[in-house]
Amino acid sequence: MARLALVTGGTRGIGAAISKALKAAGYTVVANYGGNDDVAKKFTAETGIPAYKWDVGDYDACVAGIKAVEAAHGPVEILVNNAGITRDGMFHKMTKDQWSAVIRTNLDSLFNMTQPVWEGMRNRSFGRVIVISSVNGQKGQMGQVNYSAAKAGDLGFVKALAQEGAAKGITVNAICPGYIGTEMVMAIDENVLKTRILPQIPVGRLGTPDEIGRCVAFLAADDAGFITGSTLSANGGQNMV
Repeated sequence: MARLALVTGGTRGIGAAISKALKAAGYTVVANYGGNDDVAKKFTAETGIPAYKWDVGDYDACVAGIKAVEAAHGPVEILVNNAGITRDGMFHKMTKDQWSAVIRTNLDSLFNMTQPVWEGMRNRSFGRVIVISSVNGQKGQMGQVNYSAAKAGDLGFVKALAQEGAAKGITVNAICPGYIGTEMVMAIDENVLKTRILPQIPVGRLGTPDEIGRCVAFLAADDAGFITGSTLSANGGQNMV
């Protein structure tokens, strides 16, 4: 029986590409989503990947959602914590709501989603936890203090939890995408993309969601069992660490 992968924020953008890449690699895939029912229904119709709706910032909702997924599809053996939001603004103008919303969805969700599946992974002596962080969690970004703080926190989560899971056959890794050609990025003014963003990227282009999907499929594989606590930077050379 194929291993079950659960992808948060898995029906659009990078998350949709991850879901598709894992299915292509032979996994049973379930996608979580938080808001857009029409997009989720279209995604499921096109891919055959079931989508379950709950708020990853709500612990009780995550427990209930994971329980429903496992009742229908079996134990979660691969968890991809991809869901994330932005609420950008200069720090002197940032509101507490902007701060809290980003921390809740981008950082608190790691506990909310991972803790309910962790004991099962330990008992089975196998698990893959993959966190989608960001280049801006590595280098910081003006106007994204909340987002950069959350994404940097993701990396601390990965490094610490990897040490707890290693002896139980569980790997915990992060991927830090740079600028990827998602709907959100493509909405940026074309002149800003050409004059401010692309010149920062040595390869001279945006990444594609499929490239991040392939990174996830690599880390999810049984053959990646010796890689844990690591950060895979997929940013076209924008930030080299």
